[in-house]
Amino acid sequence: MKKVIIVSLSVITIFLTAGFIINGNREFKEIKVFDMPEARQGVAVDKNFIYVIGSQEIGKYEKISGKLIKRWEQDSTGKIIHLDSGLIYKGKLYCAHSNYPGIPMTSSIEIWDVKTLTHLDSRSLGISWGSCTWIDRYKDSWWAAFAHYDKWKEEAKTDVRWTTVVQFNDQWQMLESWVFPEEVLKKFGIMSNSGGSWGPDGLLYCTGHDNPELYALKLPEMGSVLELVETVPINNTGQGIAWDRSEPYSIYTIKKSDRQVVHSKLISRP
Repeated sequence: MKKVIIVSLSVITIFLTAGFIINGNREFKEIKVFDMPEARQGVAVDKNFIYVIGSQEIGKYEKISGKLIKRWEQDSTGKIIHLDSGLIYKGKLYCAHSNYPGIPMTSSIEIWDVKTLTHLDSRSLGISWGSCTWIDRYKDSWWAAFAHYDKWKEEAKTDVRWTTVVQFNDQWQMLESWVFPEEVLKKFGIMSNSGGSWGPDGLLYCTGHDNPELYALKLPEMGSVLELVETVPINNTGQGIAWDRSEPYSIYTIKKSDRQVVHSKLISRP
């Protein structure tokens, strides 16, 4: 008697990509390391440039040579408090911004022109969700994470379990939201989710604040808790990350302590 095996198309789409199966047998191969002094919070990337994000400064660098092209710094108005992760979308750099470590936590999305690094616009997100740590664009929606911290649980009356990933429409209205699974929350420690970027395999890759690893997550079929698919080691120290959507399976991370940007590629181990 022949056995019939039925496999969901969605499972195939998520777990079988680029010629390898997501089964714990993947790793990031380091391609190049750049010394860039702004590498404190996050990084964004497009076809030709790397945008390195500090708390109150942004550096634009040539991707191949690492040459500095332009730099933006906080001015005397002091409106920018704490930038975090960013992404490039339609000629603009979008950055997560918060009043970290202030309480109550407030957040906004700050927007720059990628050519000139001129600040263009701001979208206030208020105190509705927490401290915005990353923003991304995926499947015609905006996605952002809002951190809560064990470090300030007494003052804020919340802890890391409140950390939330929110999907927004183009008018920045919430569509859905999810929280992190317990095994990932434990990895965050007293801090929280710092970086996030949707990967080419349809998984959401997130970082904590310190650990040199990425957490590959998927949306649940039921409920509101993200599901951990795989933990993949990488040469970073948490903070913001950015998949390079002009070069499949390339990702940029930072090593905050060394002020470095690291370009890596996801491969399958032999």
